[in-house]
Amino acid sequence: MATHAEGEHEHFAGSNKLFISVWFWLLLLTGIEVFLGYVHLDFRLMLTVLIGLSVVKAALIIAYFMHLRFERLSLVLTLVPMLIVCICLFLVFFPDSFRSKSLRPDDNRSKPEAGTQTEQPEH
Repeated sequence: MATHAEGEHEHFAGSNKLFISVWFWLLLLTGIEVFLGYVHLDFRLMLTVLIGLSVVKAALIIAYFMHLRFERLSLVLTLVPMLIVCICLFLVFFPDSFRSKSLRPDDNRSKPEAGTQTEQPEH
């Protein structure tokens, strides 16, 4: 006959100190992301850092606030499909970013002089 203790699963409730600490780190990471929006960095570097910080924030939220830190199988079943979906979305939408870059006005293009007339399209 199995005892009650064998069938019992240990449940991690966490403490207020732990949750406040995780909340502080999430707040700090969000502050860094906002700061990066005002700093003039290379576009690729900024996006790479922002994506990395977002992944860290998502991992903290999943691990502590969704209580999956001690449930390895649930954590893997949550993260692996999410990673696959993100990679697929990235591969689908990333080529459009090159097309949209050519549609943006470029400050380095030669601007018409004040006295010259530009050709108007016919309607």
